Amino acid sequence: MSKGPVSQFIQHHYRHFNAAALVDAAKGYETHLLEGGKMMVTLAGAMSTAELGISLAEMIRQDKIHIISCTGANLEEDIMNLVAHDHYKRVPHYRDLTPQQEWELLEQGLNRVTDTCIPEEEAFRHIQHNIVKLWKDADAKGERYLPHEFMYKLLLSKVMEKDYQIDPKNSWMIAAAEKNLPIIVGGWEDSTMGNIFASYIIKGEMKATTMKSGIEYMVWLADWYRQNSGGKGVGFFQIGGGIAGDFPICVVPMMYQDLEWHDVPFWSYFCQISDSTTSYGSYSGAVPNEKITWGKLDINTPKFIVESDATIVAPLIFAYILGW
Repeated sequence: MSKGPVSQFIQHHYRHFNAAALVDAAKGYETHLLEGGKMMVTLAGAMSTAELGISLAEMIRQDKIHIISCTGANLEEDIMNLVAHDHYKRVPHYRDLTPQQEWELLEQGLNRVTDTCIPEEEAFRHIQHNIVKLWKDADAKGERYLPHEFMYKLLLSKVMEKDYQIDPKNSWMIAAAEKNLPIIVGGWEDSTMGNIFASYIIKGEMKATTMKSGIEYMVWLADWYRQNSGGKGVGFFQIGGGIAGDFPICVVPMMYQDLEWHDVPFWSYFCQISDSTTSYGSYSGAVPNEKITWGKLDINTPKFIVESDATIVAPLIFAYILGW
């Protein structure tokens, strides 16, 4: 595939250190796909609020991603950006804010994520108003769904379409919903919508079992992996660390060690973008070779680590893979 100006710039200028690692990782990803492999992408941090959807959505549409693992926050924050973008407030001088100024943002209903404030009323409450109807309807019918399935129902119903404030082609959740892309959300309870769901349980308005659990995600992922890891296998492209990465990567040692299925292939490509330093006990900062000892990666698995800011690195790697 011919490469566009962004890819050409990267290949010409990015020759050493983290820049070279970026190019190596992008070429490895591309080779993995060309040889028939599939790819999981994991999203930690606040990548949706960082508007990664501008490039991630196109990766999904062009079948460069086959499954996503993300935090509950990334699942919901792409939709928040979709319906409340005009009300977001950017604070470029966030490092200089005093505790009093932070409190004033809270009183304005603005929850800060680094340099970007999410508007509570327009974002959280707007989605809450619509998704609670889906939760309660399922609860009344005795139906149960996974967290992302409820989000897909919400988007595909187009009940909020009139309220979109960005071009929907830049929403990775819309792209994923339209393809019914598999999503894994370990620890969904640790999200704003998870907290809101819990509040309805406490009030006795719904049953907790209406929302399927993280264990059910893992059981489903084991079956998906078995069906998709033949041939070239499944690669693992990890943005950040945390539960978005550690939860799904563990499906391989779980099947091999706990189920004693000794024909399970290891992950066949691995790349992590992280600025976490290697430190005692850190998962986000652990070098890829440590994963060999946990039965996640093979000795020969292509391994890459780009120690940099994912908001800079991920769009460049995606641009290379898309040929931009």
